[in-house]
Amino acid sequence: MSSFLLEEVRRDGRICDVLVLDGRVAAIGDDLRAASTGLDALGGVQVVGAGGAVLLPGLVDSHVHLTQWASARRRIDVTSATSPAEVADVLLAQAGAGSDLVLGHGYRDGLWDEPAHRDVLDARFPDRPVLVVSMDLHATWVNSAAARRFGVDEPTGVLREGPAMALLAAAGTVGDATLDLWVAEATAAAAARGVTGIVDLEYAPIDVWARRENPAVRVSAGIWPDWLDAAIAAGLRTGDAVPGAPERVTVGPVKHVVDGSLGTRTAFCHEEYPSGGHGMLRIPLADLGPALRRATSHGLTVAVHAIGDDAVRVALDGFEATGCVGTLEHAQQVHPADVPRFAGLGITASIQPRHAVDDRDAVDLHWAKGSERAYPYASLHAAGARLLLGSDAPVAPLDPWDALASAVHRSIDERAPWRPEQQLSLDVALAASSGGRDGVHVGDVADLTLVAVDPAQAFAAGGAAALRGTEVLATVLGGEFTHRAGI
Repeated sequence: MSSFLLEEVRRDGRICDVLVLDGRVAAIGDDLRAASTGLDALGGVQVVGAGGAVLLPGLVDSHVHLTQWASARRRIDVTSATSPAEVADVLLAQAGAGSDLVLGHGYRDGLWDEPAHRDVLDARFPDRPVLVVSMDLHATWVNSAAARRFGVDEPTGVLREGPAMALLAAAGTVGDATLDLWVAEATAAAAARGVTGIVDLEYAPIDVWARRENPAVRVSAGIWPDWLDAAIAAGLRTGDAVPGAPERVTVGPVKHVVDGSLGTRTAFCHEEYPSGGHGMLRIPLADLGPALRRATSHGLTVAVHAIGDDAVRVALDGFEATGCVGTLEHAQQVHPADVPRFAGLGITASIQPRHAVDDRDAVDLHWAKGSERAYPYASLHAAGARLLLGSDAPVAPLDPWDALASAVHRSIDERAPWRPEQQLSLDVALAASSGGRDGVHVGDVADLTLVAVDPAQAFAAGGAAALRGTEVLATVLGGEFTHRAGI
């Protein structure tokens, strides 16, 4: 159904009714069943009792690698491992019998005393191929058997950046039918957390969506430069329907990756890493400008990955030199002089707050000289930058309540908030988690989330844990229920 009357919802602290007609919010008011709202003329619409559920805009995750997230949900989780040997032990304990490829996900070596190496995996898996993906997706680690299978000639067995992503794309396939089922299940799980839309920046051609069923969320499918020529030849523009794909899937931005990541010490930074070097500049300014111009001249918006402070500067310089606008993804370290440039250039900061709480120790170790520039969310907001929140799943869970809690509290454990002066207020974080919407209004597309407790009250009473545990009662997408558990 795309038309219904939602009775007794709580909006802006008061009880009201919401009428949805043909997928849009048609009216908001008191006792709309009795009011002159056109219900009689329509012959009546279904009435849904909300029982005082709190009404919010539909939540949007502005940075997801959907296929990787769907796959990671089924890989062996090694995120808790604190050494290479412990990763190998976890894999051995959970892999089960067989000769097929063992896939692990989530290793973080930024704080390890010894590096990842193929020999450690070989000791537990001398014959069975093993591939482990780093938490940030910027590195892959294989044993000798997997190296032989996939043609990896790196002696350590560890690949970073482009080669790592190419290996993962080649090795992670399980067959289209299985993968598409996993993706469908992942979008249904996202809808159950109140998500109505994602920006999918998966490293894959967008025409994979032509074979998939309608997802439970809207998908803005990003384009990587590898497939840009084909998109231009097809005349695709951002916001267009993806040819042959379900109606909820549209063309997203073109993604350019300027640098690496903090976890792999490849983020491009002004200060030298304790281990040496300044990271990796994958796209210099001389190449970035033409790349931005080419995409935008064909009606495609851009999303530029930049993590280190010098990479962020290169990205902003590219936007400024070309006059292009778009999103700057991550912005994990920003020179103070560059903070006001976001608003001045009209660039949206697409940020992932869970990274701030996960990386606090790595920042103190690897960015000790630039830690005051790390994750400057409040500074960006105060300077007028438009913010969007996301997860970067599978780097962090595709759960907007986790992102919200991380943004407003800046801690994931018993420790005090890290750099609390950069916390966002809950209202700012909610808007940034809703694609910029500041509430539900007449005329809106009916992308809605209904929760049991007002987030402000939950946070005031139970802190970040209460926010992370938010109970989602229903999710509505264009007037259709994609999740309904408590109303």
